[in-house]
Amino acid sequence: MKLDIFNHIFPPAFFARLDEMLPKGPIERWKTIDTLYDVDARLRMLDEFGDYQQILSLSQPPLDVLAGPDQTPALARLANDGMAELCRAHADRFPSFIASPPMNNPDAAVAEVERAIVELGACGVQIHTNVDGKALDAPEFFPVFERISQLGKPAFLHPARPMEHPDYLAEDVSKYEIFWGLGWAYETSAAMARIVFSGLFDKLPDLKLIAHHWGAYIPHAEGRITKHWGPRASQSADHAYGPLHDNLKLPVVDYFKKFHVDTAMFGAQAASQAGLDFFGADRSMFASDCPFDAEGGRIFMRDTIAVIDSLRCSAADREAMYSTNARALLGLG
Repeated sequence: MKLDIFNHIFPPAFFARLDEMLPKGPIERWKTIDTLYDVDARLRMLDEFGDYQQILSLSQPPLDVLAGPDQTPALARLANDGMAELCRAHADRFPSFIASPPMNNPDAAVAEVERAIVELGACGVQIHTNVDGKALDAPEFFPVFERISQLGKPAFLHPARPMEHPDYLAEDVSKYEIFWGLGWAYETSAAMARIVFSGLFDKLPDLKLIAHHWGAYIPHAEGRITKHWGPRASQSADHAYGPLHDNLKLPVVDYFKKFHVDTAMFGAQAASQAGLDFFGADRSMFASDCPFDAEGGRIFMRDTIAVIDSLRCSAADREAMYSTNARALLGLG
């Protein structure tokens, strides 16, 4: 059994609403990936992989990019209701889904997190690495993380960074798809760091966070984190943060290792091994990031499986990554 924990889809009613809201360009591009919005096409693809299940989450763009805080609560309800309906209709393939809260309306987000988990059966909550450009450690988002923690489900961190976010301050937009190719991994890493240094893990010790793409750049920054980052962050020019030993209970690197992670590395062997070595098999879970490849998800699925099967780890570790870790963390039995 392979349980793929991070995949994206548009439920039919939500996709129809996007068609009404957005310019035709994005809609037409999405329609070239039939497994993104056509449930039957997704199911036929999964049949090719045998004993294979997917946890569903809403595709980009984030809700706060689509609409203002007066409209996103209704969009979130439409999306989450559609996800729950897909899981009820196809429980053998889609055992659960990751809810989407309207993060630009924190009070409504708390209510939607509770509704989606308690009433609809969501196994987690998808939170993007910024909310309309605002960092996740902003005080208004704390109640959302607090409620997720109280409900015992994880938050899945998904990167979000638009082309309008330039690579250099002297420019207006990102060139050469750098905003995505390198910027999304930076977004995940930066959000992880803000969560760590803000003390969120100390404030909410039961909080479970899943960082996409095997923790992005964090495994590759282990030397900086272990040897330098704590003291440097404590010695900022304005001393705005104070000594870290006063603010954090553990060494900085220990907080980064509190994140759970997924294997969506698009077939990158060395980066996958680095992620496994840093976070360990007990915090790593199988994910492919379906369906954004030239075959509607098949390439990512095949390549991710091939990499996991070749990693330096035990058979027990591999089995844990493929399904048992996720079932325990998500409460799927």
